[in-house]
This record gives sequence, structure tokens and C-alpha cells, in this order.
Amino acid sequence: MVQRTYPVVIETDDKGGFGAFFPDLPGCAGAGDTVESCFADAQAALALHLAGMIEDGDPLPEPTPLGAVRVDDPDIQVAAILLATAPVTGRTIRLNITMDTTLVAAIDSVTTNRSAWLADAALRALRDRLDSTDRG
Repeated sequence: MVQRTYPVVIETDDKGGFGAFFPDLPGCAGAGDTVESCFADAQAALALHLAGMIEDGDPLPEPTPLGAVRVDDPDIQVAAILLATAPVTGRTIRLNITMDTTLVAAIDSVTTNRSAWLADAALRALRDRLDSTDRG
């Protein structure tokens, strides 16, 4: 499996919460009550962000070496700078799943490529879940 590793900056605030951002991937972020939970959320966000970039045909930026990461904004209270890794292969695998025949028929009525439609639906559901976690 091919993977990419990007530096992630974990920051804290005066209220004790933690946020994460990837200097190489604007818009890719995570949050949590502890450094550990924030990092786990950031890793999940990285996987979805990279999957979306691959799906959209966007090139993946080269990761900044960990030693070269600088945070020059005085408003950012850095708690840690870590490395997060996510798969980026885009390789497909064959699965054997069980579904209700009525549901399969409904899917087949709106697409000619059941596998692609299900993959798109799963990616949307994962993004929605991540978005709802960010808001709540």
C-alpha cells in the first residue's frame, strides 16, 4: 500500500482544547479535547482529504520535511508538530457484500455502475460524519 506522510501542527487555546492543521493541505484540519484525540481526528481528516483530492484528480503536494515546518504566527500556541500518514493508492479491491434486493434495485435504477455509485456514497457519508464532528 502506498502512503503519504504529512506534518500536522497541533495547537492549543486558552480553554484547553486542541486543533490541528496541515501546512501543506489548506482546509484539512482536526480537533479534540486532548492532543491524542486531536491527532486521531487529524489523521482521519487527512485520509478523507487525500481521497477527495485523488477523486478530483488534483495533484498531491509534496510533504514539507518535519524539520522544515515553521509556525510564524504569534497567535498559534503550538502543542506538538507530528507526522500523520494516510493511504493514497486509489487501488480498488473486490468485495462481497450482502444487501436487500429492493435497495440494490433502487441503486441500479439510478446508475449503470453500482460499485462507483456505492463508493461515492460511502465517501460522502464519511465526509458528512467528519463535518458533523467538526461542528459538534
